[in-house]
Amino acid sequence: MDLLDGKKTSLDIQKELSEKVKSIVKNGLKPPHLAAVLVGDDGASRTYVNAKVKACERVGFKSTLHHLSSDVSESELLKIVNQLNADDSVDGFIVQLPLPNHIDDHKITLAISPNKDVDGFHPENVGKMTLGLPTFLPATPNGVMELLKRYNIPTEGKNTVVIGRSSIVGTPMSILMSRKTNPGNSTVTLAHSRTQNLEEICMKADILIVAIGIPEFVTSNMVKPNAVVIDVGIHRIEDASRKNGFRLIGDVNFSEVSSKCSYITPVPGGVGPMTIASLLMNTYIASSERN
Repeated sequence: MDLLDGKKTSLDIQKELSEKVKSIVKNGLKPPHLAAVLVGDDGASRTYVNAKVKACERVGFKSTLHHLSSDVSESELLKIVNQLNADDSVDGFIVQLPLPNHIDDHKITLAISPNKDVDGFHPENVGKMTLGLPTFLPATPNGVMELLKRYNIPTEGKNTVVIGRSSIVGTPMSILMSRKTNPGNSTVTLAHSRTQNLEEICMKADILIVAIGIPEFVTSNMVKPNAVVIDVGIHRIEDASRKNGFRLIGDVNFSEVSSKCSYITPVPGGVGPMTIASLLMNTYIASSERN
């Protein structure tokens, strides 16, 4: 078993971007500017946004954080989105999900300009992705693709099973893995909570991508020997033995599955850092197009 080290790969990408930023600044152009909107004080969201801000600093991007209270109105949030759309100094921005229940996620996503949608969630960008046109790809699925590419994982003609059909990860992941690209060109099955004979389907997977949102859902009896396993999930579990009182686990039972597969992403340190790297790559593309 070999680890697909997302943390190291993400840092490699950030180093590459840093050199590109130095070059464009040397030529008199402004560095890329990524803005983030965080609503409320959800611990996981706050930690994730802070990691994005630190990554921007490492590569020489400018970053701006708009931190709003959890009781902010939908109309006020839309006002800020529109301001960021109109701000020529901002190349791309994200609105961190999930949002409070009184705010319609879809309405906010639709309000973001497709040209600044570096999360790749806007329907226009999703449509272009489906058609294989140049666009901002969803950050997490694109991060997985980049990880497979950099580790030279063969995907052409392979059976890929994606567990989870969310619009953020599972569905776009299935599209990217089936496109005429490298990585890609695999035969994809999109499974979910209502799928019958899920264990049997997973056992046929050469590549198993798990984004179902259930802690340690995938066990060794669901994994084909020497399969490649990508664990997108991340969960905070109480652990009194740890100094911080918790530990992080994924959607895959790592201790069981790791001895059976050929490659696996750890949690933490797997897909999460690649999501940040993908977000930075999208922001750099947005900046390049504006420049």
